[in-house]
Amino acid sequence: MSNVKTAVIFYSMGGTNLQLAKWAEEAAKEAGSEVRLLKVEELAPQSVIDANAAWKATVEAAKEIPTAASEDIEWADALIFSIPTRFGNLPSQMKQFLDTQGGLWASGKTVNKVVSGMTSAQNPHGGQEATLLSLYTSMMHWGAIIAAPGYTDPVLFGAGGNPYGTSVTVGQDGKMIENVEEAVKHQVKRTVSIAEWVKNGNQ
Repeated sequence: MSNVKTAVIFYSMGGTNLQLAKWAEEAAKEAGSEVRLLKVEELAPQSVIDANAAWKATVEAAKEIPTAASEDIEWADALIFSIPTRFGNLPSQMKQFLDTQGGLWASGKTVNKVVSGMTSAQNPHGGQEATLLSLYTSMMHWGAIIAAPGYTDPVLFGAGGNPYGTSVTVGQDGKMIENVEEAVKHQVKRTVSIAEWVKNGNQ
Protein backbone atom coordinates (compact mmCIF):
# COMPACT_ATOMS: atom_id res chain seq x y z
CA MET A 1 0.00 0.00 0.00
CA SER A 2 1.45 3.36 -1.03
CA ASN A 3 1.42 6.31 1.36
CA VAL A 4 1.01 8.71 -1.59
CA LYS A 5 -2.17 10.77 -1.95
CA THR A 6 -3.09 11.52 -5.56
CA ALA A 7 -5.44 14.18 -6.93
CA VAL A 8 -6.60 13.63 -10.52
CA ILE A 9 -7.88 17.01 -11.72
CA PHE A 10 -9.53 17.37 -15.12
CA TYR A 11 -11.54 19.58 -17.40
CA SER A 12 -13.59 17.91 -20.14
CA MET A 13 -15.99 19.27 -22.72
CA GLY A 14 -16.47 16.29 -25.03
CA GLY A 15 -15.82 13.45 -22.59
CA THR A 16 -12.28 12.52 -23.64
CA ASN A 17 -10.49 13.99 -20.65
CA LEU A 18 -13.15 12.65 -18.32
CA GLN A 19 -12.28 9.18 -19.60
CA LEU A 20 -8.53 9.82 -19.29
CA ALA A 21 -9.07 11.02 -15.72
CA LYS A 22 -11.06 7.89 -14.85
CA TRP A 23 -8.27 5.69 -16.20
CA ALA A 24 -5.82 7.77 -14.16
CA GLU A 25 -7.91 7.32 -11.02
CA GLU A 26 -7.98 3.55 -11.63
CA ALA A 27 -4.21 3.40 -12.16
CA ALA A 28 -3.44 5.39 -9.02
CA LYS A 29 -5.65 3.06 -7.00
CA GLU A 30 -3.89 0.06 -8.57
CA ALA A 31 -0.61 1.62 -7.37
CA GLY A 32 -2.00 1.67 -3.83
CA SER A 33 -2.57 5.40 -3.66
CA GLU A 34 -5.47 7.18 -1.99
CA VAL A 35 -7.14 9.09 -4.83
CA ARG A 36 -9.45 12.04 -5.32
CA LEU A 37 -11.03 12.43 -8.79
CA LEU A 38 -11.88 16.11 -9.25
CA LYS A 39 -13.17 18.44 -11.95
CA VAL A 40 -12.50 22.15 -12.26
CA GLU A 41 -15.36 24.61 -12.24
CA GLU A 42 -17.17 25.15 -15.53
CA LEU A 43 -17.15 28.79 -16.67
CA ALA A 44 -19.26 28.60 -19.82
CA PRO A 45 -22.90 29.74 -19.71
CA GLN A 46 -25.43 26.94 -19.31
CA SER A 47 -27.17 28.07 -22.51
CA VAL A 48 -23.98 27.44 -24.49
CA ILE A 49 -23.51 24.03 -22.89
CA ASP A 50 -27.11 23.07 -23.57
CA ALA A 51 -26.68 23.91 -27.27
CA ASN A 52 -23.90 21.30 -27.62
CA ALA A 53 -25.08 17.72 -27.09
CA ALA A 54 -21.65 16.23 -26.32
CA TRP A 55 -20.77 19.03 -23.92
CA LYS A 56 -24.11 18.75 -22.13
CA ALA A 57 -23.70 14.97 -21.84
CA THR A 58 -20.20 15.35 -20.41
CA VAL A 59 -21.34 17.87 -17.80
CA GLU A 60 -24.15 15.49 -16.86
CA ALA A 61 -21.78 12.51 -16.65
CA ALA A 62 -19.44 14.43 -14.33
CA LYS A 63 -22.09 16.03 -12.12
CA GLU A 64 -21.39 13.76 -9.12
CA ILE A 65 -17.63 14.37 -9.28
CA PRO A 66 -16.48 16.96 -6.71
CA THR A 67 -15.09 20.31 -7.84
CA ALA A 68 -11.38 20.79 -7.13
CA ALA A 69 -10.36 23.25 -4.42
CA SER A 70 -7.12 24.56 -2.92
CA GLU A 71 -7.49 22.06 -0.10
CA ASP A 72 -7.16 19.23 -2.62
CA ILE A 73 -3.86 20.60 -3.92
CA GLU A 74 -2.54 20.92 -0.37
CA TRP A 75 -3.72 17.39 0.49
CA ALA A 76 -2.12 15.67 -2.51
CA ASP A 77 1.43 14.44 -2.93
CA ALA A 78 0.88 13.71 -6.64
CA LEU A 79 -1.19 15.73 -9.09
CA ILE A 80 -2.42 14.39 -12.43
CA PHE A 81 -3.98 16.97 -14.77
CA SER A 82 -6.06 16.05 -17.83
CA ILE A 83 -7.13 18.85 -20.16
CA PRO A 84 -8.03 19.49 -23.79
CA THR A 85 -5.88 21.89 -25.77
CA ARG A 86 -7.22 25.35 -26.59
CA PHE A 87 -5.16 26.95 -29.36
CA GLY A 88 -2.08 25.21 -27.96
CA ASN A 89 -2.81 26.40 -24.45
CA LEU A 90 -4.77 25.52 -21.33
CA PRO A 91 -8.55 25.82 -21.38
CA SER A 92 -9.71 28.86 -19.41
CA GLN A 93 -11.43 26.66 -16.82
CA MET A 94 -8.16 25.00 -15.80
CA LYS A 95 -6.20 28.24 -16.12
CA GLN A 96 -8.53 29.97 -13.70
CA PHE A 97 -8.21 27.12 -11.22
CA LEU A 98 -4.42 27.30 -11.35
CA ASP A 99 -4.43 31.10 -11.19
CA THR A 100 -6.46 31.07 -7.98
CA GLN A 101 -3.83 29.04 -6.10
CA GLY A 102 -1.71 32.09 -5.27
CA GLY A 103 -2.35 31.69 -1.56
CA LEU A 104 -1.05 28.11 -1.56
CA TRP A 105 1.93 29.12 -3.67
CA ALA A 106 2.80 32.07 -1.40
CA SER A 107 2.75 29.81 1.66
CA GLY A 108 5.00 27.21 0.00
CA LYS A 109 2.33 24.54 -0.13
CA THR A 110 2.80 23.78 -3.83
CA VAL A 111 6.50 22.99 -3.43
CA ASN A 112 7.59 19.43 -4.28
CA LYS A 113 4.20 18.26 -5.47
CA VAL A 114 4.90 15.65 -8.16
CA VAL A 115 2.87 16.50 -11.26
CA SER A 116 2.12 15.04 -14.67
CA GLY A 117 -0.26 16.09 -17.44
CA MET A 118 -2.39 14.55 -20.20
CA THR A 119 -4.22 16.26 -23.04
CA SER A 120 -6.26 15.88 -26.22
CA ALA A 121 -6.89 17.64 -29.54
CA GLN A 122 -8.68 16.94 -32.82
CA ASN A 123 -5.55 16.27 -34.88
CA PRO A 124 -2.04 14.95 -34.21
CA HIS A 125 -0.47 18.43 -34.43
CA GLY A 126 -3.25 20.29 -32.66
CA GLY A 127 -1.15 21.75 -29.89
CA GLN A 128 -0.87 18.85 -27.45
CA GLU A 129 2.81 19.39 -26.64
CA ALA A 130 2.38 23.16 -26.31
CA THR A 131 -0.56 22.65 -23.95
CA LEU A 132 1.44 20.37 -21.67
CA LEU A 133 4.41 22.75 -21.73
CA SER A 134 2.04 25.57 -20.73
CA LEU A 135 0.83 23.49 -17.81
CA TYR A 136 4.38 22.61 -16.81
CA THR A 137 5.44 26.27 -16.92
CA SER A 138 2.95 26.96 -14.14
CA MET A 139 4.21 23.92 -12.25
CA MET A 140 7.78 25.23 -12.40
CA HIS A 141 6.58 28.42 -10.74
CA TRP A 142 4.90 26.28 -8.10
CA GLY A 143 8.19 24.56 -7.30
CA ALA A 144 6.62 21.26 -8.29
CA ILE A 145 8.49 18.24 -9.64
CA ILE A 146 7.43 17.35 -13.17
CA ALA A 147 7.14 13.63 -13.86
CA ALA A 148 6.79 13.51 -17.64
CA PRO A 149 6.61 9.95 -19.00
CA GLY A 150 9.43 10.41 -21.50
CA TYR A 151 10.01 7.16 -23.37
CA THR A 152 10.04 4.94 -20.30
CA ASP A 153 7.78 2.20 -21.69
CA PRO A 154 6.90 0.93 -25.19
CA VAL A 155 3.18 1.54 -24.55
CA LEU A 156 3.87 5.26 -25.03
CA PHE A 157 4.61 4.77 -28.72
CA GLY A 158 1.24 3.16 -29.29
CA ALA A 159 -0.33 6.29 -27.83
CA GLY A 160 1.43 8.70 -30.18
CA GLY A 161 4.83 8.82 -28.50
CA ASN A 162 4.46 12.20 -26.75
CA PRO A 163 7.23 12.35 -24.09
CA TYR A 164 5.57 15.27 -22.27
CA GLY A 165 2.44 13.32 -21.37
CA THR A 166 -0.19 11.05 -22.84
CA SER A 167 -1.96 12.90 -25.64
CA VAL A 168 -5.02 11.84 -27.58
CA THR A 169 -6.24 12.59 -31.08
CA VAL A 170 -10.04 12.76 -31.14
CA GLY A 171 -11.77 12.01 -34.43
CA GLN A 172 -14.75 13.85 -35.86
CA ASP A 173 -16.96 11.17 -34.30
CA GLY A 174 -15.64 12.13 -30.85
CA LYS A 175 -13.80 8.84 -30.38
CA MET A 176 -10.11 8.48 -29.49
CA ILE A 177 -7.93 7.45 -32.41
CA GLU A 178 -5.01 6.11 -30.37
CA ASN A 179 -5.14 3.27 -27.87
CA VAL A 180 -4.04 5.26 -24.83
CA GLU A 181 -5.38 3.49 -21.75
CA GLU A 182 -2.14 1.61 -21.04
CA ALA A 183 -0.08 4.76 -21.63
CA VAL A 184 -2.23 6.67 -19.14
CA LYS A 185 -1.83 3.94 -16.56
CA HIS A 186 1.92 3.75 -17.04
CA GLN A 187 2.25 7.53 -16.72
CA VAL A 188 0.16 7.66 -13.56
CA LYS A 189 1.89 4.73 -11.86
CA ARG A 190 5.26 6.29 -12.67
CA THR A 191 4.09 9.59 -11.16
CA VAL A 192 2.85 7.88 -8.00
CA SER A 193 6.17 6.01 -7.68
CA ILE A 194 8.19 9.22 -8.00
CA ALA A 195 5.92 10.93 -5.46
CA GLU A 196 6.53 8.03 -3.09
CA TRP A 197 10.29 8.41 -3.47
CA VAL A 198 10.04 12.14 -2.80
CA LYS A 199 7.72 11.73 0.17
CA ASN A 200 9.65 8.90 1.81
CA GLY A 201 12.99 10.55 1.17
CA ASN A 202 11.78 13.68 2.94
CA GLN A 203 10.63 11.93 6.11
